[in-house]
Amino acid sequence: MINILTEGYDINAPWLFDALKAYVRPSHRVAVVALAFRDSVIKNADDWNLLYAKHVGKYYDGIVGSLADYGIAEQKITFINYFTDTPETANQKIRNADILYFPGGLPDRMMQRIREMQIYDAILHHNGIILGYSAGALIQLREYHLTPDKDYPAFGYYRGFPFVDGFYLEVHYEGDPEQNESIARVLREKRKPVFATHFMSGAIIVNDGKIERIGNVTAFS
Repeated sequence: MINILTEGYDINAPWLFDALKAYVRPSHRVAVVALAFRDSVIKNADDWNLLYAKHVGKYYDGIVGSLADYGIAEQKITFINYFTDTPETANQKIRNADILYFPGGLPDRMMQRIREMQIYDAILHHNGIILGYSAGALIQLREYHLTPDKDYPAFGYYRGFPFVDGFYLEVHYEGDPEQNESIARVLREKRKPVFATHFMSGAIIVNDGKIERIGNVTAFS
């Protein structure tokens, strides 16, 4: 399995493109697991469309357009919709995909919705590429931490998928005191390294346990 942990959907950025083109191929089919949205913002299918639907979705062009630079046709990209997909259709999309793509948002809510839609096992047994940014990067870790912010007022540890287990991840790193305090706490309590991907400029690829840092990534140990 190949796990790709990024900062945003601009996976075609010059600093990242050359590294990812060795993995992301024109023949690949992609399932975008778009389940990390905020309940306060997305309450129904119409709201969901404003984020992920063609023509009107805020993130649609960024996700589809960046994949197009790797030669992946729009017709090979499908989105899992919390409001319109059934467990059967969602599982079929996952089984048909070479790449599972997890967008950003709220990682704990994404994990909850994955279980609600009964697609956890299909994701767990996927043997291709898993690509995610921000929250979609964090849930690839067996356990991840969240630094306090507007969505999460208190520091906490959360369970993700058991794909990556050798380190913790601080996303959107800018050297803020809150981030540094969280990193120090994880080092003290968990005794594992923390990789900090700098804001929109760092990524990590884990290929069968081998870790490759790309761009601006700081290692704390």
